[in-house]
Amino acid sequence: MAAIPEGTMSANSPIVLALDFDGVVCDGLREYFQTAWRAYCQIWKPDDETPSEELAPQFYRLRPVVESGWEMPILIRSLVLGTPEDEILQNWAAIAAQFITDDELSAANVSAIVDEIRDQWIATDLESWLAEHRFYPGVVDRLREELASTQCVIISTKEGRFIKQLLQQQGIVLSDRQVYGKEVKRPKYQILKELTLEYGTTSIWFIEDRLKTLETVKKQAGLENVTLFLADWGYNTIADRQLASEDDRIHRLSLEQFTQDSANWGVEK
Repeated sequence: MAAIPEGTMSANSPIVLALDFDGVVCDGLREYFQTAWRAYCQIWKPDDETPSEELAPQFYRLRPVVESGWEMPILIRSLVLGTPEDEILQNWAAIAAQFITDDELSAANVSAIVDEIRDQWIATDLESWLAEHRFYPGVVDRLREELASTQCVIISTKEGRFIKQLLQQQGIVLSDRQVYGKEVKRPKYQILKELTLEYGTTSIWFIEDRLKTLETVKKQAGLENVTLFLADWGYNTIADRQLASEDDRIHRLSLEQFTQDSANWGVEK
């Protein structure tokens, strides 16, 4: 069992703490929903362009099933048409593919619409776009404290310039070498491999909220000794968290634990 017991003490701490951004440091659910709803309206042109009150909470609960941006308006379409949440959780890939086929769409075209809507929003009202993001409780303070003694890096599919802007609003300034965003165009495991060349594999801890990403890292030669954590407050499901608890390589980390010093996360070598 890789679950970290509450209160377990350990002298171990990382030299490099690598973190995903959305779902670990920052909660972007409100932005995701707003962008997805605008894309949905552009594609399906509903008579009423005001979402129902229950739609956003449903979307937030089901956000963990989304792996690529094109799936977000498809998820809204599925919810609007009444697909049960349990069915979406259990069979999302097939459901999404069926909507693409039935409505004669393509993932590439839907993705382009999502990107265009987001880009236009950012270009015309950056402040309101940034305002749709919030930081998880205690995370900014923890990051600030870690930066005093640890090399912290962000590895994210979000554009690095926006990560920097959001952190700067909290008084945290990171260099280009500390932020690996969408623009680097390399998978997260590749960036971890690059970091191991500089710091060694046993010195790196990686926190991610997507179980599939951690499972991909597990398969990479050369990353066997990187310490892996699933942030259980992020965009993952109960099933994901249970699998992480049973995994001999992935540590399940709670927000309460994360906001403590990393030496108290219970990692034993």
